[in-house]
Amino acid sequence: MRAALSLSNLRKSVPGGRRLFDGLDLELAPGEIVAITGESGAGKSTLLNIVAGLDEPDAGTCAIEGVDLAGLDDDARTRLRRARVGFVFQAFHVLPHLTLAQNVALPLVLLRRPRDEATARATELLAAVGLGDRGPDYPSQLSGGELQRVAIARALVHSPALLLADEPTGNLDPETAGRVLALFVDRARASGAATLLVTHSAVAAAAADRVFRLVPEGLVEAHAG
Repeated sequence: MRAALSLSNLRKSVPGGRRLFDGLDLELAPGEIVAITGESGAGKSTLLNIVAGLDEPDAGTCAIEGVDLAGLDDDARTRLRRARVGFVFQAFHVLPHLTLAQNVALPLVLLRRPRDEATARATELLAAVGLGDRGPDYPSQLSGGELQRVAIARALVHSPALLLADEPTGNLDPETAGRVLALFVDRARASGAATLLVTHSAVAAAAADRVFRLVPEGLVEAHAG
């Protein structure tokens, strides 16, 4: 089975020359959840940006479903990202001027899917995250936990091969974070997407199949929950 994500010998430094990581290798199988932990400033978000094609490594390869991002121009990377990658981030990034249904449908709209299909799929995903009756509402009417549920639905609406999550419960109180994390893991597994989760939370990391710590030498495997 082809890996959903393959990282080989990645190296990245920041301006000034400080090395974030070198010799980084990782493969994610479809349906697998991998958590990455590490100190602040270790380069976890930078690694996610490289995987998403928003940043480039200094050396090494990053391939999504066998497609090496280095061989794509900006437009091709954007198309691949829209079609095969879903995002869930700490700050939600839910658009305030769109209804919840419109927010969730947005990836399908960008992929030029038929309106009826996009609407039906958005309704389905909102129901899956427990917000089935809230489609006409606006983000200002929701709590932080509810907004993150919308972000999860939007990330999965187009059936991505790869799901990227950067501190997805970091802005939530512990009780809400626990509920949202359980929902996130459940929906990620149900979708069959490979999931790369960056987190400071030991609870969130424990929900993964494998856990790694990011260090300058690359990834060091830790114990999963």
